[in-house]
Amino acid sequence: MSLHQGLDARLEPYDVLILPGWKNSGDDHWQSRWEARFPSFNRVHQQSWDNPVRIDWVAALDEAVSRCTKPVILIAHSLGCITVAHWASRHRHRIAGALLVAPADVERRTVAPVLKRFAPIPLAPLPFPALVIGSDNDPCCTVWRASELAEKWGAECHIAFGAGHINAHSNLGDWEEGLILLDVWLRGVQAFRDDVAQVA
Repeated sequence: MSLHQGLDARLEPYDVLILPGWKNSGDDHWQSRWEARFPSFNRVHQQSWDNPVRIDWVAALDEAVSRCTKPVILIAHSLGCITVAHWASRHRHRIAGALLVAPADVERRTVAPVLKRFAPIPLAPLPFPALVIGSDNDPCCTVWRASELAEKWGAECHIAFGAGHINAHSNLGDWEEGLILLDVWLRGVQAFRDDVAQVA
């Protein structure tokens, strides 16, 4: 069985939502490539990609989750990760887990003014399993900060090497490493859900 076939089977019990960051994810971004590869993936669309407003982005995520009929897996990038953290601080329903890739440090000194609207970053533990993937040369979030966010959120953490902001400019193509990490992580998510179900 190929990696993609295995992922198809592992993802079948879930609704999967793609959450891009600031300015959306274009055709060359791994999020868009994954969305094309897995037809069950659905993008959370924002009212404004260029001029993000926190309350609007959180509301769009909440609306998308409310339309799902299965437990939800969130696959977020950059500002999308911070949106997940804000949403999770107020909502608790039907999230099986979240893959949080290259979270944008909206509190850093050099952040674009428009992104400061998403500060401060919520640091409470997330009420669902999560995996933070950072990069050792991400201009939007240092390794130290990515590791700190993962620790505060109660998430697993993986640091990629030389992947920049893990976006289209990183030239990752379909980002096979990310798919492998997703596959392995999903096995843990399912094992966690199975354990919870046995206890219940």
